[in-house]
Amino acid sequence: MYAAAGLLLAALALAGSAQAAVTVQDDLGNTVTLAQPARRIVSLAPHVTELLYAAGAGERLVGVSNVSDYPREAAQLPSVGSFAALDLERILALKPDLIVAWHSGNKPAQLARLRQFGIPIFESQPADFGMIATSLEQLAHLAGSDASGQAAAAAFRARWHSLQDQYRGRPEVSVFYQIWSQPLMTLNGRHMVSSVLRLCGGRNVFAELPQLAPTVSVEAVLAADPQVILTPSDAKDQPLERWRQFPRLRAVRDGQLYSVNADWLNRAGPRILDAAAEVCGRLDQARAVVK
Repeated sequence: MYAAAGLLLAALALAGSAQAAVTVQDDLGNTVTLAQPARRIVSLAPHVTELLYAAGAGERLVGVSNVSDYPREAAQLPSVGSFAALDLERILALKPDLIVAWHSGNKPAQLARLRQFGIPIFESQPADFGMIATSLEQLAHLAGSDASGQAAAAAFRARWHSLQDQYRGRPEVSVFYQIWSQPLMTLNGRHMVSSVLRLCGGRNVFAELPQLAPTVSVEAVLAADPQVILTPSDAKDQPLERWRQFPRLRAVRDGQLYSVNADWLNRAGPRILDAAAEVCGRLDQARAVVK
């Protein structure tokens, strides 16, 4: 009798363990499985940190990359280095049961090294608004905070669709988004920034280039003759002023040179919708110019 009861309890324990396992697909389509919801999570990029907090997993975070400053409490967590130069020893010392990485930002060799220690890694690479909403749900599932993640995703989708409705059908505006000056760099059509431009009725003049963050020439920008030039607000070298030496460039001629909030636009997290509202407003200003 006691033996049968013991077997029954063991079976129930195994069943409970199986039910506790969680499985999702990351942004690359890789399957990530945890034996149970994560309790110690390390984030390797600022946008990942924002996604995890929004998904209700903030209390599970034990380490973040060194520019993870939003929300405010994230800045109090231990740093594991910059996204491009991780401190692997520090990460391992934190004993994470889940690492959330940035596919195009973290170095593949460092991620491969972490995988050698058997730590599950979710690779984040949102390229559009739908992927951000899905990320909120997937990360919440991995952290056992499904209700919070689903609510955050629903709110995100509702605001996204509202902006879609507001700006649908407006005249197209050509845009050059400069992310670096030396060398001159931009982003292509597969980047999240281009999704923001498309939402607002903007056209990335370098969308067709194959690299995610291609180098371009001044001559190529002049040939594209964009109506608007945007740069992130954290640029240190006043990149917009340099374009004023080309007065025949439409964006210069019409006064359509703008900096946009870098944290909102460059981080593919929930605040990307704040960036979209800002960018859409700038493109509406360009539409109002009649010259």
